[in-house]
Amino acid sequence: MPPLPNWHPESLANRLPFLRRRAALTAATRDFFASRGFTEVETPCLVPVPGMEVHLQAFRSEYLPHLGVGARRTLWLRTSPELALKRLLVAGAGPVFELARVWRNGEASPRHAPEFTMLEWYAPGLGLAGLMDQAEDFVRSVCPPRVRHEGVETDLTRPFERITMAEAFDRWCGGLDILATEGDAGALGAAASAIGSSPREGEGWEDLFFRLLLERVEPHLGRERATFLTHWPAPQAALARRDPADPRAALRFELFIGGIELANAFDELTDHVEQRARFIADTEARRAQHPGEAWDIDEEFLAALEHGMPEGSGIALGFDRLAMLASGARRISDVLWLPALP
Repeated sequence: MPPLPNWHPESLANRLPFLRRRAALTAATRDFFASRGFTEVETPCLVPVPGMEVHLQAFRSEYLPHLGVGARRTLWLRTSPELALKRLLVAGAGPVFELARVWRNGEASPRHAPEFTMLEWYAPGLGLAGLMDQAEDFVRSVCPPRVRHEGVETDLTRPFERITMAEAFDRWCGGLDILATEGDAGALGAAASAIGSSPREGEGWEDLFFRLLLERVEPHLGRERATFLTHWPAPQAALARRDPADPRAALRFELFIGGIELANAFDELTDHVEQRARFIADTEARRAQHPGEAWDIDEEFLAALEHGMPEGSGIALGFDRLAMLASGARRISDVLWLPALP
């Protein structure tokens, strides 16, 4: 018997307990940030640059000037509101948050949907440690004391664990010093071989790093208690500042709860020269990996960064995954009103 369409009353009835919990979560989220002086904002979904992450693919659209002004041009559905929100920080709008609808082409699984909701917030003047405190307060305030997913139960009343990437690799990769291998595929390959994870053909430093992270580190994170995985290797800095105490590391963290990667955060890079160099490298890498699916650097964002963005930190949290944890749903489709997974 084929599955019921998502509009069928029985199908909705099966999802309704999770969806009502999601609605309460949305209201609690707005209350949390409003009580702390944040302003809720809305930024454009259809943009000339959807994001700068190399591994993400976007949905393409096109502007046709049949009414009004402008020239025909390619546009994209955003993969994140990050670059737009940071322009608002430059303009003086912060602290801000957005419950943003975002799109990532080709992503569909029990934890992924090609269209989903991202909660992002930015706090000028707040460092990475302060943002971890704030994220911990937020999760505790909107979720039950214990959450469970796929047999993993996390006690949110316990202090969230904070572990650096260097400590994690040392603990679960046989003493491997990940920062000492930074960008050196040969050195990381030799260290990985010594612990039984020999590099695969054509596997560079980044690919091997992520395989070790996925296979050996992440299974230990966010289980009995929530975990912040901090201080990522500098090649994975993205839009984060390097650590002044050790430039081999970037001031970045990810949050894991119930065995799920829930959020990604940066102590924001404000140096427009360094950010341009990173964007150029990212653009070249994307053109090599995804021919025909590349886009130019976001010059408007770089111009705003040059004008001057206040120092601070920001976080992107998968709101649908948070709804799964808060409601006990097993699949992301359970917390979507009209799921449209392929």
